[in-house]
Formats: sequence, C-alpha cells, structure tokens
Amino acid sequence: MSGMVAWKALGSGEAIVFLHGVGGGAESFDAQLSHFGAHGFRALAWDMPGYGASPQLDAPGFTGWADALRAGLDAEGIGDCILVGHSIGGMIAQTFVARHPERVRTLVLSATSPAFGNPDGDFQRAFIAERLGPLERGETMEALAAAFVPGLVGRAATPDITASARASMARVRPGTYRAAMEALVQFDARATLADITCPALLIAGAEDTSAPPRVMERMASRMQNARLVCLEGVGHLGNLEQPDAFNRAIEAFLGGL
Repeated sequence: MSGMVAWKALGSGEAIVFLHGVGGGAESFDAQLSHFGAHGFRALAWDMPGYGASPQLDAPGFTGWADALRAGLDAEGIGDCILVGHSIGGMIAQTFVARHPERVRTLVLSATSPAFGNPDGDFQRAFIAERLGPLERGETMEALAAAFVPGLVGRAATPDITASARASMARVRPGTYRAAMEALVQFDARATLADITCPALLIAGAEDTSAPPRVMERMASRMQNARLVCLEGVGHLGNLEQPDAFNRAIEAFLGGL
C-alpha cells in the first residue's frame, strides 16, 4: 500500500504503470506484470481507489483519482513512467497527463475514449439506468457481471477468459461501481487531447462496441504524437483476451521510440 493506493508489482527498471477498467482490479494486468516485470521493467498495477485493498475516496471522480495516482507514484519513488490506462483507467490517464505532463514519459490508452458525452443526454441516462438499475432492484454484482461481461469480449475470447473477467467484476463493491458509473458519464477531455505531447499508443479491439476503433482513430488524430493499433478478434478487454498481442503492441511501440 502506498498512501491511498494498493499496488501489485514485479520486476525492476523503468516504471510501467497499469490502470484497470470499471470491472477490473490490479489482477486484470497479471499477464502484463509477469511479462514486463521479467523483461527489464518495474511493472505496477494499481487497485483504483475503492477497489481491492485501496480505500475509497471521500469524493470519487477523475480529479481525485488522478491526485491519488500522483500520491501513489510519489510514495513509490516514481518520478515519471510509461502510463497504460484501460477503459476508465484510460480516462484517468488522460486526466493525469493533462494535470502532470512531466510525469508521463509515454502514454498507452486501451479501449477508451476522450468523452462520454452530456451527462443529461438520453443515451447517458439510459446507460446509467441499464448499469445501475439492477443494483437498485437488489441484484448482486455477480448478476451484473454475468449479464454484461459476455458482451464485452470478442470472438477470440475463451470461456476461461470470460469467466475470469466475470469473477473480477463480481468482486467490485457495489458502491465503488456506482461511483465509477456516475463519474464516467461526466467525463470529457476532448479539449486537452491536443495538449498531449508525449508519444502515445492507442490500442483498440476490432470488435469493441464500447470504445470502437473509429472512435479511437479520431482520438489519435487529435493528439500530437499518437498512433493506433487495432487487435483483430478482440473486444473491450484486450489485455485479458489476447495478452500476448497486447504486450507485443506495447513492446513494438516502445522499441520504436
């Protein structure tokens, strides 16, 4: 534990830091920690505040999460890093690099977007009703995971991968999940995309309907130094569905810098 943040970590060397999605946790990046930790990196994955061993913030939201990340990196003695953010973790990464550009040497954004839209829009209200309505009716996180995870993965995902993702989401505390959903629909970082100057890799899943490749392609075009890689047969959970391809994409990008 570092301040408000609990970490899983392996290896030594240049720091590469992984931020998980709404239904994940530090364990979501076990395949990345074992790979990069064995290949010359200090690989760390956080439990986002409210997840795993990390306590919830008094006021959850992107600014607070970015501040918690900074404090966690400070406590670990990490000045700058390769920052990898998946889904809502990618949104936190965007917030963090906008507030602390000197702390991010290289940025990797996976299955994410620069905005969710107007929190009062019809789509957003329907999204919240769909994702939180079952909890309000007394259903469990296990039931939510069973309903939603199969629609997140692509055709190449094995039953074991889907089951692992379901188990991870089922462990999320209902209050944590609710806070993340409510913050998600308010996210909008489009105005700061052009200010991101560090090298950036965007990883899309060809079968991802939550953060489609076309959205990430437009996102990359608005950044100063970004490129897009699309993983075939992959849905929203590329780091879990095809970890070797995911890791190779990051390695190839870093090797080309």
